[in-house]
Amino acid sequence: MADPARARKIADRIKVIVAEYLEFRLKDERLGFVTITDARVTGDLQQASVFYTVFGSNEDRQATAEVLEANKGRIRSAVGKGIGIRLTPSIEFIADALPEGAAHLEDLVAQTRARDAELARAAANAKPAGDPDPYRKPADRSEDDADHADDADHDSLDAEVDADVDAR
Repeated sequence: MADPARARKIADRIKVIVAEYLEFRLKDERLGFVTITDARVTGDLQQASVFYTVFGSNEDRQATAEVLEANKGRIRSAVGKGIGIRLTPSIEFIADALPEGAAHLEDLVAQTRARDAELARAAANAKPAGDPDPYRKPADRSEDDADHADDADHDSLDAEVDADVDAR
């Protein structure tokens, strides 16, 4: 098993070789505007997955997938010559779902912004349901009443402590 750093380097090299092959050497009218987004190689360097996106309609995507599948052997030969390792990995092409995911996220962000704007408009004219200050405040007592209350509390605590000591 190869170390992960070597597998990553080989995957990056495969990505570049496949992109160059598609751009300069593969002459097929059905090949759409394709971009190689990523390549991944298994730990034993025997299989490579190449991810791609196609700009255009569903028909363009389907035609590009057919072209890639039909030319898989030629692309693998070019990869074998370009990376220079003993065994050339088998290649599979996978349509990358990144653009659809990004479009979905953009739709969600737009919906969220619309809801935020709606809430801001509703909050602009809103009034509190209850009192303007919903928190209770302690009643104002004069200082004499507060001193007498503190003395009463201390007296009752002293009586409880005395009763507890007498009980022992």
